Amino acid sequence: MANLRFAPEFSFQIEGQPLPAALRASIRAVTVTTGLEGSDRAELTIVNDNLRWLDYPLLRLDNALSLSIGYAPDPLAQIFAGEIVSHTASFPSSGGPTLVVAAQDRLQRLQRGTKVRWFAIPIPFVGNFALPDVAVASIVSAENVLLPIIDPVGAAISILLGGANAAAALGDPDAAQRIIRRQADESDFDFLKRISAENSWEMFIEHRGPLGGYQLRFMSPLDHLTPDVTLKYGQSLIDFTPRISNVGQLISVSAYVWVAPIKTVFTITVGWDWDRMALTLDVLPSLVPLGKGPSRYLIDEPVTPVSAPRRIISELVPRLNNRLTGSGSTVGDPHITAGSVLRLEGLGVEFGGLYRVTSATHTIDSSGYRTSFEVRKEIWFGSIPLPDQGAAPVRVTGLG
Repeated sequence: MANLRFAPEFSFQIEGQPLPAALRASIRAVTVTTGLEGSDRAELTIVNDNLRWLDYPLLRLDNALSLSIGYAPDPLAQIFAGEIVSHTASFPSSGGPTLVVAAQDRLQRLQRGTKVRWFAIPIPFVGNFALPDVAVASIVSAENVLLPIIDPVGAAISILLGGANAAAALGDPDAAQRIIRRQADESDFDFLKRISAENSWEMFIEHRGPLGGYQLRFMSPLDHLTPDVTLKYGQSLIDFTPRISNVGQLISVSAYVWVAPIKTVFTITVGWDWDRMALTLDVLPSLVPLGKGPSRYLIDEPVTPVSAPRRIISELVPRLNNRLTGSGSTVGDPHITAGSVLRLEGLGVEFGGLYRVTSATHTIDSSGYRTSFEVRKEIWFGSIPLPDQGAAPVRVTGLG
């Protein structure tokens, strides 16, 4: 009985202060959306009787806003921390006026303006020493008053890729300059998203904890493969709509690479072996024709031995992870956030198992508290046996 959920509850703080009781009572609906793409967003729909909340100082633009949500009497979980970015007022001819206050997380700070610069340490009589991506991501985060959190596996993969780049540049001064990270008329957000894609990271704001809202997390999906929430169709999983895309049939990404010292073009192909659930690598002279068909993708731009590994990975992994996606909903659960892992049961072998949450929307209104989500089945889950994932055949009884 202690786990029954009857009383959805939420609490706001603005500039570190709880909402006044009158304002709290005027909130008609609360919506929070977190995702792996772009800024997270929270919206408060306020009943604006007698226009009492117009020009209210606590709702001023740029004020810090945080939201915790859950069920009384249990402790609430903070799922959003950001800054107020807009007001939208409605003055209808019939019915009461309303005010919608929207806030976004602090990723929106990274989208202001563009920059042109490079990240290296000049060493006298030697040249410029390229900073590793882990250091570059940390520097740009700190410039925007954000604390970088880079998962251990993600950092290790980045260092290995950086080591491969450095090895490819040995003895070639021009190649050594090309491995230096350059921000070419990009916003800090676009620059960090590009670095993240080339290291197979996911970048998002971490809202939980005492520093929630100020932590910029660079997550490697390989660091987080265990389920945070288990949902079962017919019980806790209200509905689920999976989708299998033709894009999922992709098995390889190729690029032509010019090797200057030997004046030869090679074809580098990184693929995915669905039977062994493992990455594959082929390096062939360009005279050998590539296979045809929708399952093979060719990068139609110049790459070098230095840029090829990261460029290929940034194209291959997202396409592989879009093979099976889906959307669903459940009774409100604050543990379902972008980046978390769901274990879906009662959906058979093909559609059951572990999924990564790519977007989650929490809504509290007159209908209660509910959570909707978008998910994808990542290739990394293939290393986990299906029974351990909760992907089991559906047993039909009472027939025949």
